[in-house]
Amino acid sequence: MGHAHGHNHSHHHHGDLKGRNLLISILLNIAITVAQVIGGLLSGSLSLLSDALHNFSDVLSLIISYVANRLTKKKASAQRTFGYKRAEILAAFINASTLMIVAILLIVEAIERFQNPQEIESSLVIWLSIVAILGNGFSVLLLKKDANANMNMKSAYLHLLTDMMASVAVLVGGILMLFYQIYWVDSLLTLAIALYLVWMGFDLLKNSTKVLMLFTPDDIPVQKIVDELNAFESIKNVHHVHVWQLNEEEIHLEAHIDFHENITLSKFDEILHEIETHVFKKYDINHVNIQPEYGKDDAKEVIVQD
Repeated sequence: MGHAHGHNHSHHHHGDLKGRNLLISILLNIAITVAQVIGGLLSGSLSLLSDALHNFSDVLSLIISYVANRLTKKKASAQRTFGYKRAEILAAFINASTLMIVAILLIVEAIERFQNPQEIESSLVIWLSIVAILGNGFSVLLLKKDANANMNMKSAYLHLLTDMMASVAVLVGGILMLFYQIYWVDSLLTLAIALYLVWMGFDLLKNSTKVLMLFTPDDIPVQKIVDELNAFESIKNVHHVHVWQLNEEEIHLEAHIDFHENITLSKFDEILHEIETHVFKKYDINHVNIQPEYGKDDAKEVIVQD
C-alpha cells in the first residue's frame, strides 16, 4: 500500500475568537431570556413568552456550537484518529434540525394567533423587544464574519438572526397595537420569519447531512479528476475512487491507480508528487491516499460499491 499525504492545511487561529464571541452571545441571550420571561409574566404577553422560549432555544444552540468549537481543538488519539474534527458539522446538523422545528412551531403559533388575536400590554412589550433586538443584534454582528466560512457558526448565527427578526416582529406588532389597534400584523410577520427560517435552515441541514453521509463535495468533479489522472502516460487506469469531506477545511481522496509498468517505489513517489501538484492541489484536495497496482486482477470501475 502506498500512502501519500499532501498537507496544505489552512489552520484557523481565530478559533479562540470564535469561541469568545459565542460565549458573549450565550451570556447576552441568557440575560434576554430572563428579562423576557419576567416581562411576559407581568404583561400577560404570549408573544413575549414565546420569544423567551425562542431565546432559550438560542442559548442551547449557542452552547452546542460553543462545545463543538472547543472539541474541534482536541488532539487526535489512537481511539479518535481524526480527533473531533467533525464536531462542528454535527453541531450544525443538530442546530439546523432545531431551526426547522422552531420554524414549524412559529407557523403554528402565527396561525393560532391570527385566529384569535391577543390584546397585550403594548408598552412593556415594546421596551423588552427593543432590548432583545439590541442584544441579539450585537450577537448577530459578532458571529456574522465566521458564519460565512463555517457551518457551525452559521447555524448559531441563523438562530440569533431569526430571534432578532422575531423581536422586530413583536416590536412592530406592539407599536401598531398601541397606536392603531391593529392586531394581525404580529402573526403575519411571525409567519414570514418562519418561512425564511425553513428556507435557510433546510439548506444548512442539507449541507451538513451531505458531509456526514460522506457525499462527494459539490465542487469536486470526480470523473474529470479521473480523466486528468488517466492522461498521465505512466497511468493505465484509476479506479475505486472515494472523495469525501472530513470537515469544512479538509477534503480526502482515496483511489487505486493501475500502472502500465512495474515501477519502483521511488518512481511512484515522483509520479505521486506530480499528480498532487498538477491535479489534487487544483481542487483543494488535501489528503490523498493512493494504492498503486500493477497487473492486479480487481474491479476497474471508477466507483466500486463494496
